[in-house]
Amino acid sequence: MKNAKNTLSPEQQSELLKRIKVRFEKHMNRHEGLSWETVKERLEAHPAKLWSLFEMENTEGEPDVVDFDKKSGVITFFDCAAESPKGRRSTCYDHDAWLARKEHRPEHNAIGMAEEMGIEMLTETQYRFLQGLGEFDTKTSSWLVTPAAIRKLGGAIFGDRRYDHVFTYHNGAQSYYAARGFRGCLKI
Repeated sequence: MKNAKNTLSPEQQSELLKRIKVRFEKHMNRHEGLSWETVKERLEAHPAKLWSLFEMENTEGEPDVVDFDKKSGVITFFDCAAESPKGRRSTCYDHDAWLARKEHRPEHNAIGMAEEMGIEMLTETQYRFLQGLGEFDTKTSSWLVTPAAIRKLGGAIFGDRRYDHVFTYHNGAQSYYAARGFRGCLKI
């Protein structure tokens, strides 16, 4: 059932498409050989996904196209902000981690926030792919989808770029930092 909360006005849709187009044209290296018209047609054919894209933009993720599957027509957006999106920082990993904090609980958890936005968090593989398109998280870090075996033991993984290298590391899932958020993926 469609929720009015998850629907954009025509003005919001128009403004979003303008912003996405400007970013798309500025960073053609992220999607060589793909035309804006193809992207626009796909977005207009799936208006329900526009709200999620709007939320990515609204939380300062700077979503951009990073993949196009010619066979299926699916277009993949990742958050391409230079640093972890400002509107998604200071989050612990998931709801269980949030509950485990007896004091100083953050406002949100990354997994829950991603679900509310209708996006998925990046996996380690996707994060490394993104890092091949530019330099991201040189001052921040981003939670990544954590393997169940690590999460079961109380941990979670995150990634960043330091010393011209991409690192993934671990932390307690209940931890949160002002400089750690999460990056999302949206397939349309």
